[in-house]
Amino acid sequence: MTIKEVQDEILRLKQEKDICILAHSYEAREILEIADFTGDSYALSKMAAKAPNRTVIMCGVRFMAETVKLLSPEKTVILSSPVAGCPMAEQFDVSKIRQLKEQFPDHKVVAYINTTTALKTVCDVCVTSSSAVEIVRKMDGDRILFIPDCNLGSYVAKQIPEKRFQFVEGGCPVHAAVKPSAVEEARRLHPDAELLVHPECVPAVTEQADYVGSTSGIMNYAMNSDKKEFIIGTENSIAEHLQYLCPDKRFYCLSKSLICENMKATTLMDVLHCCQGTGGEVIELDQDTLTNARKCIDEMIRLGG
Repeated sequence: MTIKEVQDEILRLKQEKDICILAHSYEAREILEIADFTGDSYALSKMAAKAPNRTVIMCGVRFMAETVKLLSPEKTVILSSPVAGCPMAEQFDVSKIRQLKEQFPDHKVVAYINTTTALKTVCDVCVTSSSAVEIVRKMDGDRILFIPDCNLGSYVAKQIPEKRFQFVEGGCPVHAAVKPSAVEEARRLHPDAELLVHPECVPAVTEQADYVGSTSGIMNYAMNSDKKEFIIGTENSIAEHLQYLCPDKRFYCLSKSLICENMKATTLMDVLHCCQGTGGEVIELDQDTLTNARKCIDEMIRLGG
């Protein structure tokens, strides 16, 4: 089968079987083209909750599919590639967070959305990269234990100097691996380009950026800007997607190493197999986990996230 033939069959099957397909922005272009919704993980979860379909396929990683299930427990949620995990989400377990809560009993635990559902059960509030500053600023109390990404946490802390933060060593290994020297080289090669980076990058990189924001924030900034050249400091697929969306502009990857292998685990054939009922993994969460993990999501919503 050709790519077009596979895409056409997926489109036919999702109509026939009433399936909603979600694709995170880091997925391959051929997957984004057959998705009902594309974007950041939490935004996709909200879109799925509003969609009328009873079956949802998440083209992304495991914690994203779990978040979809949290917001739509009555729906069948399928992770397109069962091996697609997230090293950052899996860095800590529940026992470790409980130990930290005992160590810092007067701190509120803020969980980045990029955490497992199990970790969310022992946290006070959830945040996304785009809502973290607003949510933490609105929280009661001035002592914050931020998990798991210390780079995002450091970025948030600089915006809210009136609060005290504790971090543990964790984060996205792909974003964190980008060195300041990559910025120097990219600016040398593309002196007229603006640098747009994700706050999961190390402070020495984000401090040099013209814009720091979520994946969707980076894309929106580039699409709406009058500038014509951009260095993209997040997963390299975003530079590719932006080039299709804005063919009159130029997009350059900050580093060739900004590739998430887990996001690349999902193939178009995986999505076809899910639609055929022969692939993927149905996400199951017990009632206690659903109830307790949903609390920190609800608190985020209450605070405006």
